[in-house]
Amino acid sequence: MSTEFAVEAQSLVKTYPGGVEAVRGISFDVRRGESFGLLGPNGAGKTTTIGMLTTAVTPTSGRAVLAGRDVARDPVGSRAISSVVFQDAVVDAPLTGRQNLELHLRLWGVARSEGRRRLEELGTAVGLTDILDRAVATYSGGERRRLEIIRALLSAPQVLFLDEPTVGLDTRVRHDLFDVVTTLRERTGVTVILTTHYLDEAERLCDRLAVIDNGALVACDTPAALLASMGPEVLELRVDRADLPTRLLEEAGVPHRHTSVVGSTVVVSLASITAEEVTQALERVGVLVMSATRRRPTLDDVYLRLTGAQLRASDN
Repeated sequence: MSTEFAVEAQSLVKTYPGGVEAVRGISFDVRRGESFGLLGPNGAGKTTTIGMLTTAVTPTSGRAVLAGRDVARDPVGSRAISSVVFQDAVVDAPLTGRQNLELHLRLWGVARSEGRRRLEELGTAVGLTDILDRAVATYSGGERRRLEIIRALLSAPQVLFLDEPTVGLDTRVRHDLFDVVTTLRERTGVTVILTTHYLDEAERLCDRLAVIDNGALVACDTPAALLASMGPEVLELRVDRADLPTRLLEEAGVPHRHTSVVGSTVVVSLASITAEEVTQALERVGVLVMSATRRRPTLDDVYLRLTGAQLRASDN
């Protein structure tokens, strides 16, 4: 395995009892110091993939490696160089923030002087120093999340896994945490693996994104490259029916591979077809276009096109 990469996933497969294929041959590499995002619908296989990388789930086949350590063969060594911030809080509410962190340092066997230095440095970096001696029960959701991030970094991990780190937080707190993660990554050089449902979060925090759908990797590139795949413009249409089936789009001559459908809204890439051709084609097959707007594509457009959840569901 290359020393260039902090994370290497090779043909990972996980099949649960009953033949449920949660992950079907996923492969990707994450460079040291990189911030890498995993995106996908619920049930796509993101959590199972993270589980195989963090020793929580045993792969049916394939190989996962963290900083040169085979996760299956050396689970203890893999855990020693990685850390996880879970979606649900794991800190003890009755204890103060400092007591939580000092307990974590003792569990990791960090020397007292070194632990004190790390705690103060990280507390300052995320802006929690003034409240570390308060009970965690009095913390806001954003403050608890910051404490979770400090806790995860106290062991000086090479790889930090963030599982939906901002779910349930308001917009201001989410953006504050964006800055915290960016600052800590710059200071420590830690490799970050992020799972999220927020496309703006992924675009802001990640150098590259992997989109997982139905247990398979359907795209892996930079946010800019993924956006470029949609072309310079898209056409957003409101039509008189919901969830157009793929068959009808094909009959109309609209390239469904560059199209997403959500309810009565259709978004078509104009990379290989003109706006006039789209509206005329739909009208020929009896679909009335009620409004049409040309605009620049967003990462949401890319995500919906790649996962294709609406198109698949409409074919049933």
